[in-house]
Amino acid sequence: MAALSVDGIFEAAVKILLEEEKVINLVFSPGNLMIRFPTTRRLAEYLKVPHYYVLPYFAMMEEMQLVTRAERVGILTTPSGTKKLVEIITGGYRDTALLLLGENVLSDLESRTR
Repeated sequence: MAALSVDGIFEAAVKILLEEEKVINLVFSPGNLMIRFPTTRRLAEYLKVPHYYVLPYFAMMEEMQLVTRAERVGILTTPSGTKKLVEIITGGYRDTALLLLGENVLSDLESRTR
């Protein structure tokens, strides 16, 4: 069983989005950029742990203001969560991200989260 942590869940989310699903959903609102996070069930499946193991970490991530749950939308990153996710993407998955997003979009994401 994988060791669970907030950082581990963010890392798993990046791998799911970039390497498995090859889709990143961006949500824009005035002055805000959010990224749709994989579902708790998808993350549990990826991490090979029971679903109920990841739920307390999502509660922690909400308390830390890294993610928010939106009715009928799913889990979205907050500005802090978006910054954390983009830092992981550009830190260790830049080449994969470039294939999916292209240089312009990735650069824009980086500049919006600084």
